[in-house]
Amino acid sequence: MTKREKYSWVYWLCVLLLFIGLQWMLFPNTQGPKELSYSEFLDSVQAGKVQKIVFLPEKIIGFFDSENTVPQNITQAPTAPWRIRITSVEQQVQKQFVVNRIPNMNEEYLISQLRENRVDFEGHFEDKTLENFFLNWILPFIFLLGVWGYIFRRMGTKNPMLEIGKNKARIIAEKPENPITFKDVAGIDEAVEEVKELVDFLKNPSKYTRLGGKLPKGVLLVGPPGTGKTLLAKAVAGEADVPFFSISGSDFVEMFVGVGAARVRDLFNEAKAHAPCIIFIDEIDAIGKSRAAGVYGGGYDERENTLNQLLVEMDGFDSSVGVIIMGATNRPDVLDPALLRPGRFDRQIVVDKPDMKGREDIFKVHTKKIKLGPDVDLKRLAAQTPGFAGAEIANVCNEAAILAVRKNKDAVTMEDFEEAIERVIAGLEKKNKLINEKERKIVAYHESGHAIVGYFTPGAEEVQKVSIVPRGIGALGYTMQMPLEDRYLMTENELRGKIKGLLGGRAAEEIVFQEISTGASNDLERAAQLARNMIVVYGMSKKIPNISLVNRSDPGFLGYSPGIERRSEHIEKIIDEEMTEIINSCYEEAKELLNKKKDLLEKMASVLLEKEVINYDEIKQLLGDKVK
Repeated sequence: MTKREKYSWVYWLCVLLLFIGLQWMLFPNTQGPKELSYSEFLDSVQAGKVQKIVFLPEKIIGFFDSENTVPQNITQAPTAPWRIRITSVEQQVQKQFVVNRIPNMNEEYLISQLRENRVDFEGHFEDKTLENFFLNWILPFIFLLGVWGYIFRRMGTKNPMLEIGKNKARIIAEKPENPITFKDVAGIDEAVEEVKELVDFLKNPSKYTRLGGKLPKGVLLVGPPGTGKTLLAKAVAGEADVPFFSISGSDFVEMFVGVGAARVRDLFNEAKAHAPCIIFIDEIDAIGKSRAAGVYGGGYDERENTLNQLLVEMDGFDSSVGVIIMGATNRPDVLDPALLRPGRFDRQIVVDKPDMKGREDIFKVHTKKIKLGPDVDLKRLAAQTPGFAGAEIANVCNEAAILAVRKNKDAVTMEDFEEAIERVIAGLEKKNKLINEKERKIVAYHESGHAIVGYFTPGAEEVQKVSIVPRGIGALGYTMQMPLEDRYLMTENELRGKIKGLLGGRAAEEIVFQEISTGASNDLERAAQLARNMIVVYGMSKKIPNISLVNRSDPGFLGYSPGIERRSEHIEKIIDEEMTEIINSCYEEAKELLNKKKDLLEKMASVLLEKEVINYDEIKQLLGDKVK
């Protein structure tokens, strides 16, 4: 007997038992007709209680008159509230009675009594056995089958309850119609070279195994959101010519206990059947978080059970089979150490934000299908988007194309790209937002103060654009400052220069109007954060120099500041004093510079009030040489 036949036999046995149980619960078992003695029978006939009798060879079947019927409990047990009762059957049973015939008895007397009391009698009996069998067994069975079939039709062929332990991985065929290749991936050349080796290993395993090398079991892609980790995995699938199983870490998590582990087992079993192949688990931190941070004391953790099963499966299969596991996460700091050890995820590939050349290459990829104007300079666009990830650059290209279509242009121009960058950085332009003339004037001098201080301060970021058009949620204007090249280190003077640039707006307000407004709230917040990082993180303090007061055991998210250690009140007091000194000195230096350049301040503010927007070339022409 095969496994399938055994399963079918057990299945139908369970169905039969279920039906019997439901029939017993829903439909009551009836008792037979009431038995009377012969004397009780004669008394009932003489009393006129009998309506009809049927003579049988050994018994007499009788029916009481409806008015003389005595109700009786016809179920063997008390009737439950959920039981279904058939009224016609019950009434028939209540009216019936049975009398045993006396051998060699004189029936002439009985017949005379029947005629005298007008009781109908006959010599045959209408058997209700088949009718009762149909009502008690066949009809309920048909009803249950109908309900069952309706439920299964509504569920469809993919019954979620029957497939709850199945994995939810999407299988990309060996040769997809529109495959993503390494040509579609730009800005992360080092990561591409690493995964190219995996593809070569899958295509030519003997090239590596001849020297005793083994196929790496796992590759973990680590990097901030939007840098192209998932895109890189899809490119591997398009280049490898092997099945590619793509699944998210959250797909293993379910409300039912044990489902996550079952899905992990099913995924690896299916992968082994399609070997050589690649398994890609996106956002693996959903199931791979460190177990040390879990609940102690023996409680059951479904996520931890899923992780344990994943660890077992990664250890269980032979590397020569040709199954490679790829994972992607932006939280490598929370992953379990057992997941990162050699033999599981052998390699960790950092997919970082692209540099200037990488951003230019990404612009080239995403502008292939866009009709560009002759003035579009991709290199300058790359310079204007420092810190942008690949997904953000793709969004900029799409926004630029939409803006060009909105303006009924034949091609996407540089103006459209710059406007798209501004929308991503500063928010949507709100030209219809009405502000009074006084506030508009304050905003003009405020943004001019930012621009002039940033323009003439050595080491400050280049001023690209100044606008007094409201943008985003609360910004009434903005000054766009971006470096013309990628920077990885900053000196103390450069950090102080950034603080001066942030405080330049408020300094200009105080110089021109002899009072300050609430428009510098965001500037003050950013300046305070920079000053605090100078003291706490970078050790740029006079009173507590060369000391970093951060908690390296809590690194935080990628791209975010590390956690701060607990400090004494004395140290906190020193930090506050140092912050105040840095910010006040930078503010005074910004005021001093603006007082020297007051004529330029007035000139730029008047131009802003007239034109509302000043671009890079106009700023250079307006402010002249950068001589302090």
